[in-house]
Amino acid sequence: MKNLGILLSGRGSNFEAIAKNVLAGKIPARIAAVISNREEARGLALAREMGFETRYVPSQGKNRETYDQEIVALLKAFRVDLVCLAGFMRILSPAFIREFPRRILNIHPALLPSFAGLDAQKRALEYGVKFSGCTVHIVDEGVDTGPIVCQAVVPVKDDDSEETLAARILAEEHRIYSEAICLMLEDRVGIVGRRALRKK
Repeated sequence: MKNLGILLSGRGSNFEAIAKNVLAGKIPARIAAVISNREEARGLALAREMGFETRYVPSQGKNRETYDQEIVALLKAFRVDLVCLAGFMRILSPAFIREFPRRILNIHPALLPSFAGLDAQKRALEYGVKFSGCTVHIVDEGVDTGPIVCQAVVPVKDDDSEETLAARILAEEHRIYSEAICLMLEDRVGIVGRRALRKK
């Protein structure tokens, strides 16, 4: 059984969706650890309530490399095979990424490469796009630039607010993140150039 390591900073809704699918047997893995840089993160409290191993690792006063070394050591101690970022509000250092090559997934609330970075829904609305969505990608050393594993399209309504659009995108995030995790765990993703291609 493969081990997942979840990194989060906030409410943990994507973590919760993943956890429910793991517990239901829909994801062929176990959650080995849930780690947060914020002690008050709802996702961390939720993980404790669900009976998972949790760790709070404060980042204040530490440089990125030092902090990342601590997280990598924890993930390795828990024998994590695949790292899943679920609202982890830190940019990983190149050294961290090299420790888990092509074994870190992230979810972004836009159709990458459009609207990478923060405030994706707000910027999509301001731009006037007719479709938005979400993307699960393999993390590389850029910000939201890694090979795309899964995407889901969400139409933008004329009366959408940032909140209503975000809510509809979030429902799709919960669906495709688990799908992408299964593909990775089953070794059904091949990388050609910067493309993530599904194996038969």
